[in-house]
Amino acid sequence: MAHETAVYTHGHHDSVLRSHRWRTAANSAGYLLDRLRPDHRVLDIGCGPGTITADLAALVPQGSVTGLDAAQEVLEQARATAAERGVTNAEFTSGDVHALHFADGSFDVVHAHQTLQHVGDPVGALREMRRVCASGGVVAVRDADYGGMFWYPEAPGMDDWLGLYRRVAEANGGVPDAGRRLHAWARQAGFTDVTVSTGTWCFSTPEERAWWSGLWAERTVASHFAAVAVEGGLATHDDLRRISEAWRAWGEQEDGWFTVVHGEILCRA
Repeated sequence: MAHETAVYTHGHHDSVLRSHRWRTAANSAGYLLDRLRPDHRVLDIGCGPGTITADLAALVPQGSVTGLDAAQEVLEQARATAAERGVTNAEFTSGDVHALHFADGSFDVVHAHQTLQHVGDPVGALREMRRVCASGGVVAVRDADYGGMFWYPEAPGMDDWLGLYRRVAEANGGVPDAGRRLHAWARQAGFTDVTVSTGTWCFSTPEERAWWSGLWAERTVASHFAAVAVEGGLATHDDLRRISEAWRAWGEQEDGWFTVVHGEILCRA
């Protein structure tokens, strides 16, 4: 049976994975951490290079964590991350969130970070997450909302970046404003006990600005995002170079500040 899918807009270029490797349970899953018990069985969907997964494994020392990603190539990085940290209670597997290859009630916690914005059927994905979560367990989801991103000062080209990103993500079948929709999707998936919150990342120090602007300047011209933008007729190479330069110009501003807003849900299964 075929399942709805969407193309992962960012791809796995190093400019993308450098951002993913920065993520920790503390800066990306803080809303979940006080729900974890040492013996919990955790499923981490869309685990990427495994930095959050390894952190979660350390928080459930008598339990286990399974990291799942649709991209086989990134799972080797996830396994290496776990090995480097001496994590022994984590394993990694490929799979489709629309059709999880686990029995009903296999996990106490099912977690997904920055995943539902990229899938073809987020409500169906949540139903699957609910299915594999044990009764009384928790499904935890966090997604950015591109309509809720703010920066200062204004830099020519930055608005063009945001508009282009949204067009590319939508052309790929994704939902760039997923954060604000999580609560509605959870209710449509059948959850009745849902706790909603928001979380932010803020990049403002010289080091943070250089890192964040450099990632996006490179991603704009060299990642899968760039390829889809050009091949889909949404931008030219010159457009992408101009937007990349805008990112670098913003990053050099001493008063520069960029905030990423996320929606967060904790759903009782």
